[in-house]
Amino acid sequence: MKANRHSHQLSDPFTDLLFNVLLGFTLLFFISIIFMNPIAKLGNINYKAEYIITVIWPEDQPDDIDLWVQDPYQETVSYLRKEAGWLNLDRDDRGDLNDTVTINGEKVVHPINQEVVTIRGIISGEYIVNLHYYESQSKKPVRANVKIEKVNPVLRLVFIDQLVLDQVDDEKTVLRFELDGNGEIVAMNKLSKILTPYRLDPQQLLPESEQGL
Repeated sequence: MKANRHSHQLSDPFTDLLFNVLLGFTLLFFISIIFMNPIAKLGNINYKAEYIITVIWPEDQPDDIDLWVQDPYQETVSYLRKEAGWLNLDRDDRGDLNDTVTINGEKVVHPINQEVVTIRGIISGEYIVNLHYYESQSKKPVRANVKIEKVNPVLRLVFIDQLVLDQVDDEKTVLRFELDGNGEIVAMNKLSKILTPYRLDPQQLLPESEQGL
């Protein structure tokens, strides 16, 4: 009986050690999960949009229309620079050049002419929205629809308009709007200003008091 009891006592420390090792690994596993989760979540953040600016033109016109947007700090987003400050060009459309996608090895044409810019944070001051007729295949004027939506706290249409770009290199100011510190639009106008680097706007050569006269 003594030998059996002695043998049982020798096995107890080993069992305890094995249990403690397993418990330690389990605790380390849960601790690592706790520390890893915030990092994973941080990497999956979808930056919220405060405003969405969208331009759409007819699907049967394979022309390249570009959306240009400038913020109060003179940061400008376009196909030349797709991220600038809180501005982001989410979709750059090149007419029919990027309308073809490959699905299961087959090419599928999805004709949509649309560019989208989002404002992902609020900076009080003036924003300028322009359209530029970059390249033409139809050799015709393009009628474009522009809308601006405020996202927070609920999706709300705040502006919609239609304008015609007559020919290549035609650039027009769709809207200039001013945001207050709460992200609300407090003023709007359509005073022309050139945002592209391709040509100078004669209005910009005049004193501010004479612009728009």
